[in-house]
Amino acid sequence: MIKIRQLKIAFGSKVVLDDLDLDVYKGETLAIIGPSGTGKSTVIKVLTGLLAPNDGSVIIGGKETSTYSEEEWDTLRSRMGVVFQYSALFDFLTVGENVAFGLRRHFQLAEEEIQRRVAVLLDLVGMPGTQAMLPAELSGGMKKRVGLARALAMQPAIVFYDEPTSGLDPVMTMNISRLIRKTQQQLGVTSVLVTHDMDSAYYAADRIAMLYKGKIVQVGTPDEIRNSTNPVVHAFVNGLEWKEEDADGKQ
Repeated sequence: MIKIRQLKIAFGSKVVLDDLDLDVYKGETLAIIGPSGTGKSTVIKVLTGLLAPNDGSVIIGGKETSTYSEEEWDTLRSRMGVVFQYSALFDFLTVGENVAFGLRRHFQLAEEEIQRRVAVLLDLVGMPGTQAMLPAELSGGMKKRVGLARALAMQPAIVFYDEPTSGLDPVMTMNISRLIRKTQQQLGVTSVLVTHDMDSAYYAADRIAMLYKGKIVQVGTPDEIRNSTNPVVHAFVNGLEWKEEDADGKQ
């Protein structure tokens, strides 16, 4: 579904992504992990057309996107959903109106069909009957659920999750992780999960990619990453410190 080759992103002299290669297979959930500031969220910005590569190739759904116009990106984005770190709900809209926002903007649907879809999605994320509530009345976990329902409203082929469990307690973190897995299993979407939470990555992802110093240092199943002998990966997933020479792959 997604193929990235030799992707480079730099801001002046600061190189954020350096010849990055990565594949995301259709129907899988791929988690991208790594220390803060390594460019995890930058990958999502590139894949959603918010940031243009300095160099390299980004192929989505079999089509090269690195030279896309804004109109072409808008068409592609209609097949994408994004769950933001801080939910990004519209405070002045109700829960139901937030979920329906994309449907009203991009589709010509009867109001009855819009309301039906909203009800189905809120039920899917465990929030039935909350259409009339305002974001100010919701907990952090509830806002994340509404954000997921809104991301799924346009029946996307790809869903991007940018730190969806950030700031949540362990119970709600696992609830959101279960929702990510449930969404993949029931709807068959391809998902990219950016997270620093290893429990969430282990539970929700089919594969995990470790990003360090602008490059992917290892990709593997949750078990492979959990038991990695790569010093960088081993240190990160176990919350250990490592020396710079270890970070470069030296023993």
